[in-house]
Amino acid sequence: MEVEPVRRALISVSNKAGVVGLARELRDMGVEIISTGGTEAKLREEGIEVTPISEVTGFPEMLGGRVKTLHPNIHAALLARRDDPQHLREMEEMGIKPIDLVVVNLYPFAETVSRPETTLEEAVEQIDIGGVTLIRAAAKNFSHVAVVTNPKRYSSLLLEMRRNGGAISLDTRRALAAEAFRHTAEYDSAIFAYLSRTFEEFPATLNMVCKKKSDLRYGENPHQKAALYQEIGAPSTSLVFAEQLHGKELSFNNVLDLDAAWALVKEFELPGAAIIKHNNPCGAAMAERLSEAYRRAFECDPVSAFGSVIAFNRPVDEETAARVNETFVEAVIAPAFPEAALAILRGKEDIRLLQLPLERDTYMLLKDVKRVEGGLLVQDYDRGEDPREEMLLVGDREPTEEQWEELIFAWKVCRHVRSNAIVLTRGRATVGIGAGQMSRVDATRVALMKAGDRARGSVLASDAFFPFPDSVILAAEAGVEAFIQPGGSVRDEEIFEEVKKRGLVMVLTGKRHFRH
Repeated sequence: MEVEPVRRALISVSNKAGVVGLARELRDMGVEIISTGGTEAKLREEGIEVTPISEVTGFPEMLGGRVKTLHPNIHAALLARRDDPQHLREMEEMGIKPIDLVVVNLYPFAETVSRPETTLEEAVEQIDIGGVTLIRAAAKNFSHVAVVTNPKRYSSLLLEMRRNGGAISLDTRRALAAEAFRHTAEYDSAIFAYLSRTFEEFPATLNMVCKKKSDLRYGENPHQKAALYQEIGAPSTSLVFAEQLHGKELSFNNVLDLDAAWALVKEFELPGAAIIKHNNPCGAAMAERLSEAYRRAFECDPVSAFGSVIAFNRPVDEETAARVNETFVEAVIAPAFPEAALAILRGKEDIRLLQLPLERDTYMLLKDVKRVEGGLLVQDYDRGEDPREEMLLVGDREPTEEQWEELIFAWKVCRHVRSNAIVLTRGRATVGIGAGQMSRVDATRVALMKAGDRARGSVLASDAFFPFPDSVILAAEAGVEAFIQPGGSVRDEEIFEEVKKRGLVMVLTGKRHFRH
């Protein structure tokens, strides 16, 4: 079948980037342009002759623009098969002329709902009806109609039309149709995800759509390719929205470590620093000054901090930037980098610097997803406070107020450490961390080894109960004075007896924080 040139085009876009240039070239090729609302006004401002949609439908735009293209004069013009004599006879009888090209993109629903302040009413007004219907109609009839939803396609489309006397090949129309259905699928998925958050925690069908944010340098290892995808509808304060200010492109491991560091540092009320290596904290602290928090976090394990990722919960000042520059660091993320600090950190060519507004409740709007072969595991994120008033005390000795603050700090850090996890802290800074061990007593040994003499006078947090008294005995002999753990072991009474006998402090949270 001979490919006909484009004679009529309907243009109605929310994203108006490049649309004036496209419309002008189409007019120069003799294409009649039908347009709506804001797009029509924009094109007329630029001196481009446009047929208003109301002239084609015989109806004015109605209901504040909610109804403008939903009319047989439009959709018959899109859906009619040019190779079907019956379709052509009906079109002629009704006085309907075909439309050969549709250029439409949709209201920015995902961008709107990514803003935390967006109301339900504002979100609903960004649900496009006519645009989606135009796209689907044109894409269904790709044998005869071309549909463009991506402004990046305008240049190649015009180039092909100029080469082919105004015509668009079937291969191109089919490719454009596939892209169009992907566009509407993403759009509908974003709406579904937003509206279902309140009603369905775990829906029967997980309709999760992501768009590629960027290619990554490589995956977990250099021979693996990787990319970062942004979940449609994710809050704008999510990690994937972080702005990179400096440094080479991120790797898969960088992103994982940035996510872990950012999640931990958001736990701290005072200025805080979290240093992450291989997805585990190797140091964390909070203090009155950011530079002091970083210094104390770094001192927890200076060897492991080499080549780490660092997160700060305050804008990075000059003093902190100078300290960071004293060692090799892969990446730093913070709410902001004032120019003076940025100038210091940019002294190292490769360090990646990312800034992101700090929003503590981001995770409340998302689910934690892990892949297994052939499927996904989905759960709530392990976030939220563990209230002190709901915790129980063991034995006769109550924590001092200072110990309470230390225990709560250790507990917050502990739930960000891979299980089995033991965390020792003193002065609201980690001094020893045992992570990812197969037995709890080995995790305790690692934490005590890392701490050395700093274990004396420290507190210990355990992400799950102690199955035996051995960890408590080891820690007590090293000088640990207070413990916080969930409780619930069948040997709890043996452990409690050890605590009472040694005059130790122990707090039970009643909540486990495994992290696999």
